[in-house]
Amino acid sequence: MSLVSQIIVNADNELRYPSIGELQSMQDYIQTGEQRIIISSILRDREQEIIQQASKEIFQIHPEYIAPGGNAEGARKRSLCLRDYGWYLRLITYGILAGDKESVEKIGVIGVREMYNSLGVPILGMIDAMECLKQATLNLLNQEDFAIVSPYFDFIIQGMS
Repeated sequence: MSLVSQIIVNADNELRYPSIGELQSMQDYIQTGEQRIIISSILRDREQEIIQQASKEIFQIHPEYIAPGGNAEGARKRSLCLRDYGWYLRLITYGILAGDKESVEKIGVIGVREMYNSLGVPILGMIDAMECLKQATLNLLNQEDFAIVSPYFDFIIQGMS
């Protein structure tokens, strides 16, 4: 749900008008709309570059993952890891466009620890992978754009912790 929709739903549930703070949040959201679309387009268009850089970094931090017996051993397992990285990057674009973390939480955070634990994927490795994705993304964006993107990475990382 977008920030605007969430504010309206919350106000309606409480039978009130949106507060001054909520209206200011809506104004900020609207004013950054074009910037958020551009950022999302950059992440979409450069997804492979971001994932390639992040995977290079994660496998330097955790070479045991690609070693024999590791969670990312071989081309098939490695491609599954990289698929997840792309999935999280796409999820972050949803949050950026919506201006809200709710979609990130509903789609990508709730139950993630349990899922990775059941698959035998080290949570520490996924947290490190998200940090690597965050850094690879930072390398492509200016500070102002990254300030918009960073909270979504941090939200996922916190949800995995």
